[in-house]
Amino acid sequence: MKSSLVKSRIFTLIALGILLYWFVIPAVLTHNVVELARIGKADEIPAISYKVWNYYQKGQYVSTTTPKDAVGDLKKMIEEDAELSVVSAPIWYVALEAPNYPKESFPEGIPVYYHFDGFSGDVHEMNTINHYIGMDPMERGAPYLRALAPYALVFVALLMVYYILYDSKILDLLMLIPVFLPLIFLGFYAYWLYWFGHHMHSWGAFKIKPFMPTVFGDGKVAQFTTHSYPTTGFWLLLAISLFSLLAIISKRKARRQQVQAA
Repeated sequence: MKSSLVKSRIFTLIALGILLYWFVIPAVLTHNVVELARIGKADEIPAISYKVWNYYQKGQYVSTTTPKDAVGDLKKMIEEDAELSVVSAPIWYVALEAPNYPKESFPEGIPVYYHFDGFSGDVHEMNTINHYIGMDPMERGAPYLRALAPYALVFVALLMVYYILYDSKILDLLMLIPVFLPLIFLGFYAYWLYWFGHHMHSWGAFKIKPFMPTVFGDGKVAQFTTHSYPTTGFWLLLAISLFSLLAIISKRKARRQQVQAA
């Protein structure tokens, strides 16, 4: 019984560590950084947010239009009015190949990454294409969901902490939330795409009938080719899901062993 219980706690701790490092800490400590910079209120960004943003931005995609001496430095990027992104783990990757865009700058198309708490990549360039075909800018997608994402992630992290400390069948059920995190994200992501594809406007250069953009794989939007694939954060969510499921199985096994021993 003790062995299964220890395993459950270890599995939960691993899932919690992944969630905290890649999602909770960057999402919470850099919350609203992009929005504050965009509306000219960078002076309201806490000092800790600059340090956390700079740390987590390393290794992530940076727009080709960003001055090299400003890359990775939030303060300089704000001064240069460079493309800012959220820095939690990117979960889904979308690229759009535009015929008139130079291959040297965008070899795989205009890249944009979807996160729980926002977007990263060449969002400005993507919005230019969106406007051209009569689609809303990316910022219109799930604004309330993105604003609530840091709080939801904290809730899931606290749930895991309680699961380590306490034994309850109700917590078993609640732990299904991290188990289904990849599916939860995919559900919201598919809805975002559906919403964008069904809210077309007359300001576009030509009319496009309402459509469902490709969720996974390669597709077409007007004369543009789209690519939509999972990236780093999605595989991390799968790891969280797997370890959470193993934690539930181990704890239930511990309960059965306890009943048999009694």
